[in-house]
Amino acid sequence: MLTCDQVMDRLRALGNEKTRALNCRNGAGEDQFGVKSGDLRTLAKELKTNHPLALELWQTGNGDARMLATLLLRPNELSPDQLDRMVREVTYSHLADWLMAYVIRLHPQKEALRQRWMTDAHPMAARAGWSLTTERLEKSPKNLDIDALLQRIEAEMADADPAPQWTMNACLATIGIHFPERRARAIEIGERLGVYRKYPVSKGCTSPFAPIWIEEMVRRQKATPSGGK
Repeated sequence: MLTCDQVMDRLRALGNEKTRALNCRNGAGEDQFGVKSGDLRTLAKELKTNHPLALELWQTGNGDARMLATLLLRPNELSPDQLDRMVREVTYSHLADWLMAYVIRLHPQKEALRQRWMTDAHPMAARAGWSLTTERLEKSPKNLDIDALLQRIEAEMADADPAPQWTMNACLATIGIHFPERRARAIEIGERLGVYRKYPVSKGCTSPFAPIWIEEMVRRQKATPSGGK
């Protein structure tokens, strides 16, 4: 079994200068080697789930080590307070997204954390709260006050920190896509706020501008026969 220092040496050897530069531009900071996502996943398969090692890697503060840690952690062995601290230590969106996908969404107390983070002023905590709320809207919306969510988005999204603004916008789009009776309002809010209206999008990709996103997803739903793929 590799030690934390040995894994760090492996990560250093896998570093790629172009990836590192891209990560820096995207907010990752200097403490990272620029390991490609595919190489991180390959290394994670080799190491397999290893909670103690993952915690050591996270504590290094190195961006690549923390990305790898999200793939090695056992979510149910993290206390809510431990996970809350980890969320607040994240400094860039790519790591936030991996922590959300591979750890937070699998945590047994994610609903309690969602409620805590939805009223938290910390940008990454708020980002996580809105992301979990979007998941609930998609999978289990019962007892969610959707109109209150729209009111918050309408009042807060335009001036929100970029970290929660992204997931708040995803929440707005999800409401418009999955709740037809609120679709017109969601589109109107998106149009009036204009968040991501001019966001650069590669050919073939859907704009994150909520009105375009909503209309495109609804169009695809209508074009797909019921039960079809």
